[in-house]
Amino acid sequence: MGAGSGEPVPQPTVSYESGTSTRAIAEATGRSYGGVHQLLAHAGVQFLPRGGTARDATASTDAS
Repeated sequence: MGAGSGEPVPQPTVSYESGTSTRAIAEATGRSYGGVHQLLAHAGVQFLPRGGTARDATASTDAS
């Protein structure tokens, strides 16, 4: 996936968890959207709902 194909660079994961969109990470790193999505999924990132950050986190996470 990466240049060395060994261990993925943690920067995209940190960026995504800080609120950067998958598409923005793809543009900044020169990777495809799918490539970034696959990298994040492989790293175990919990994806945000479509459209960015959740406006009402309690509505989507209240499982009790």
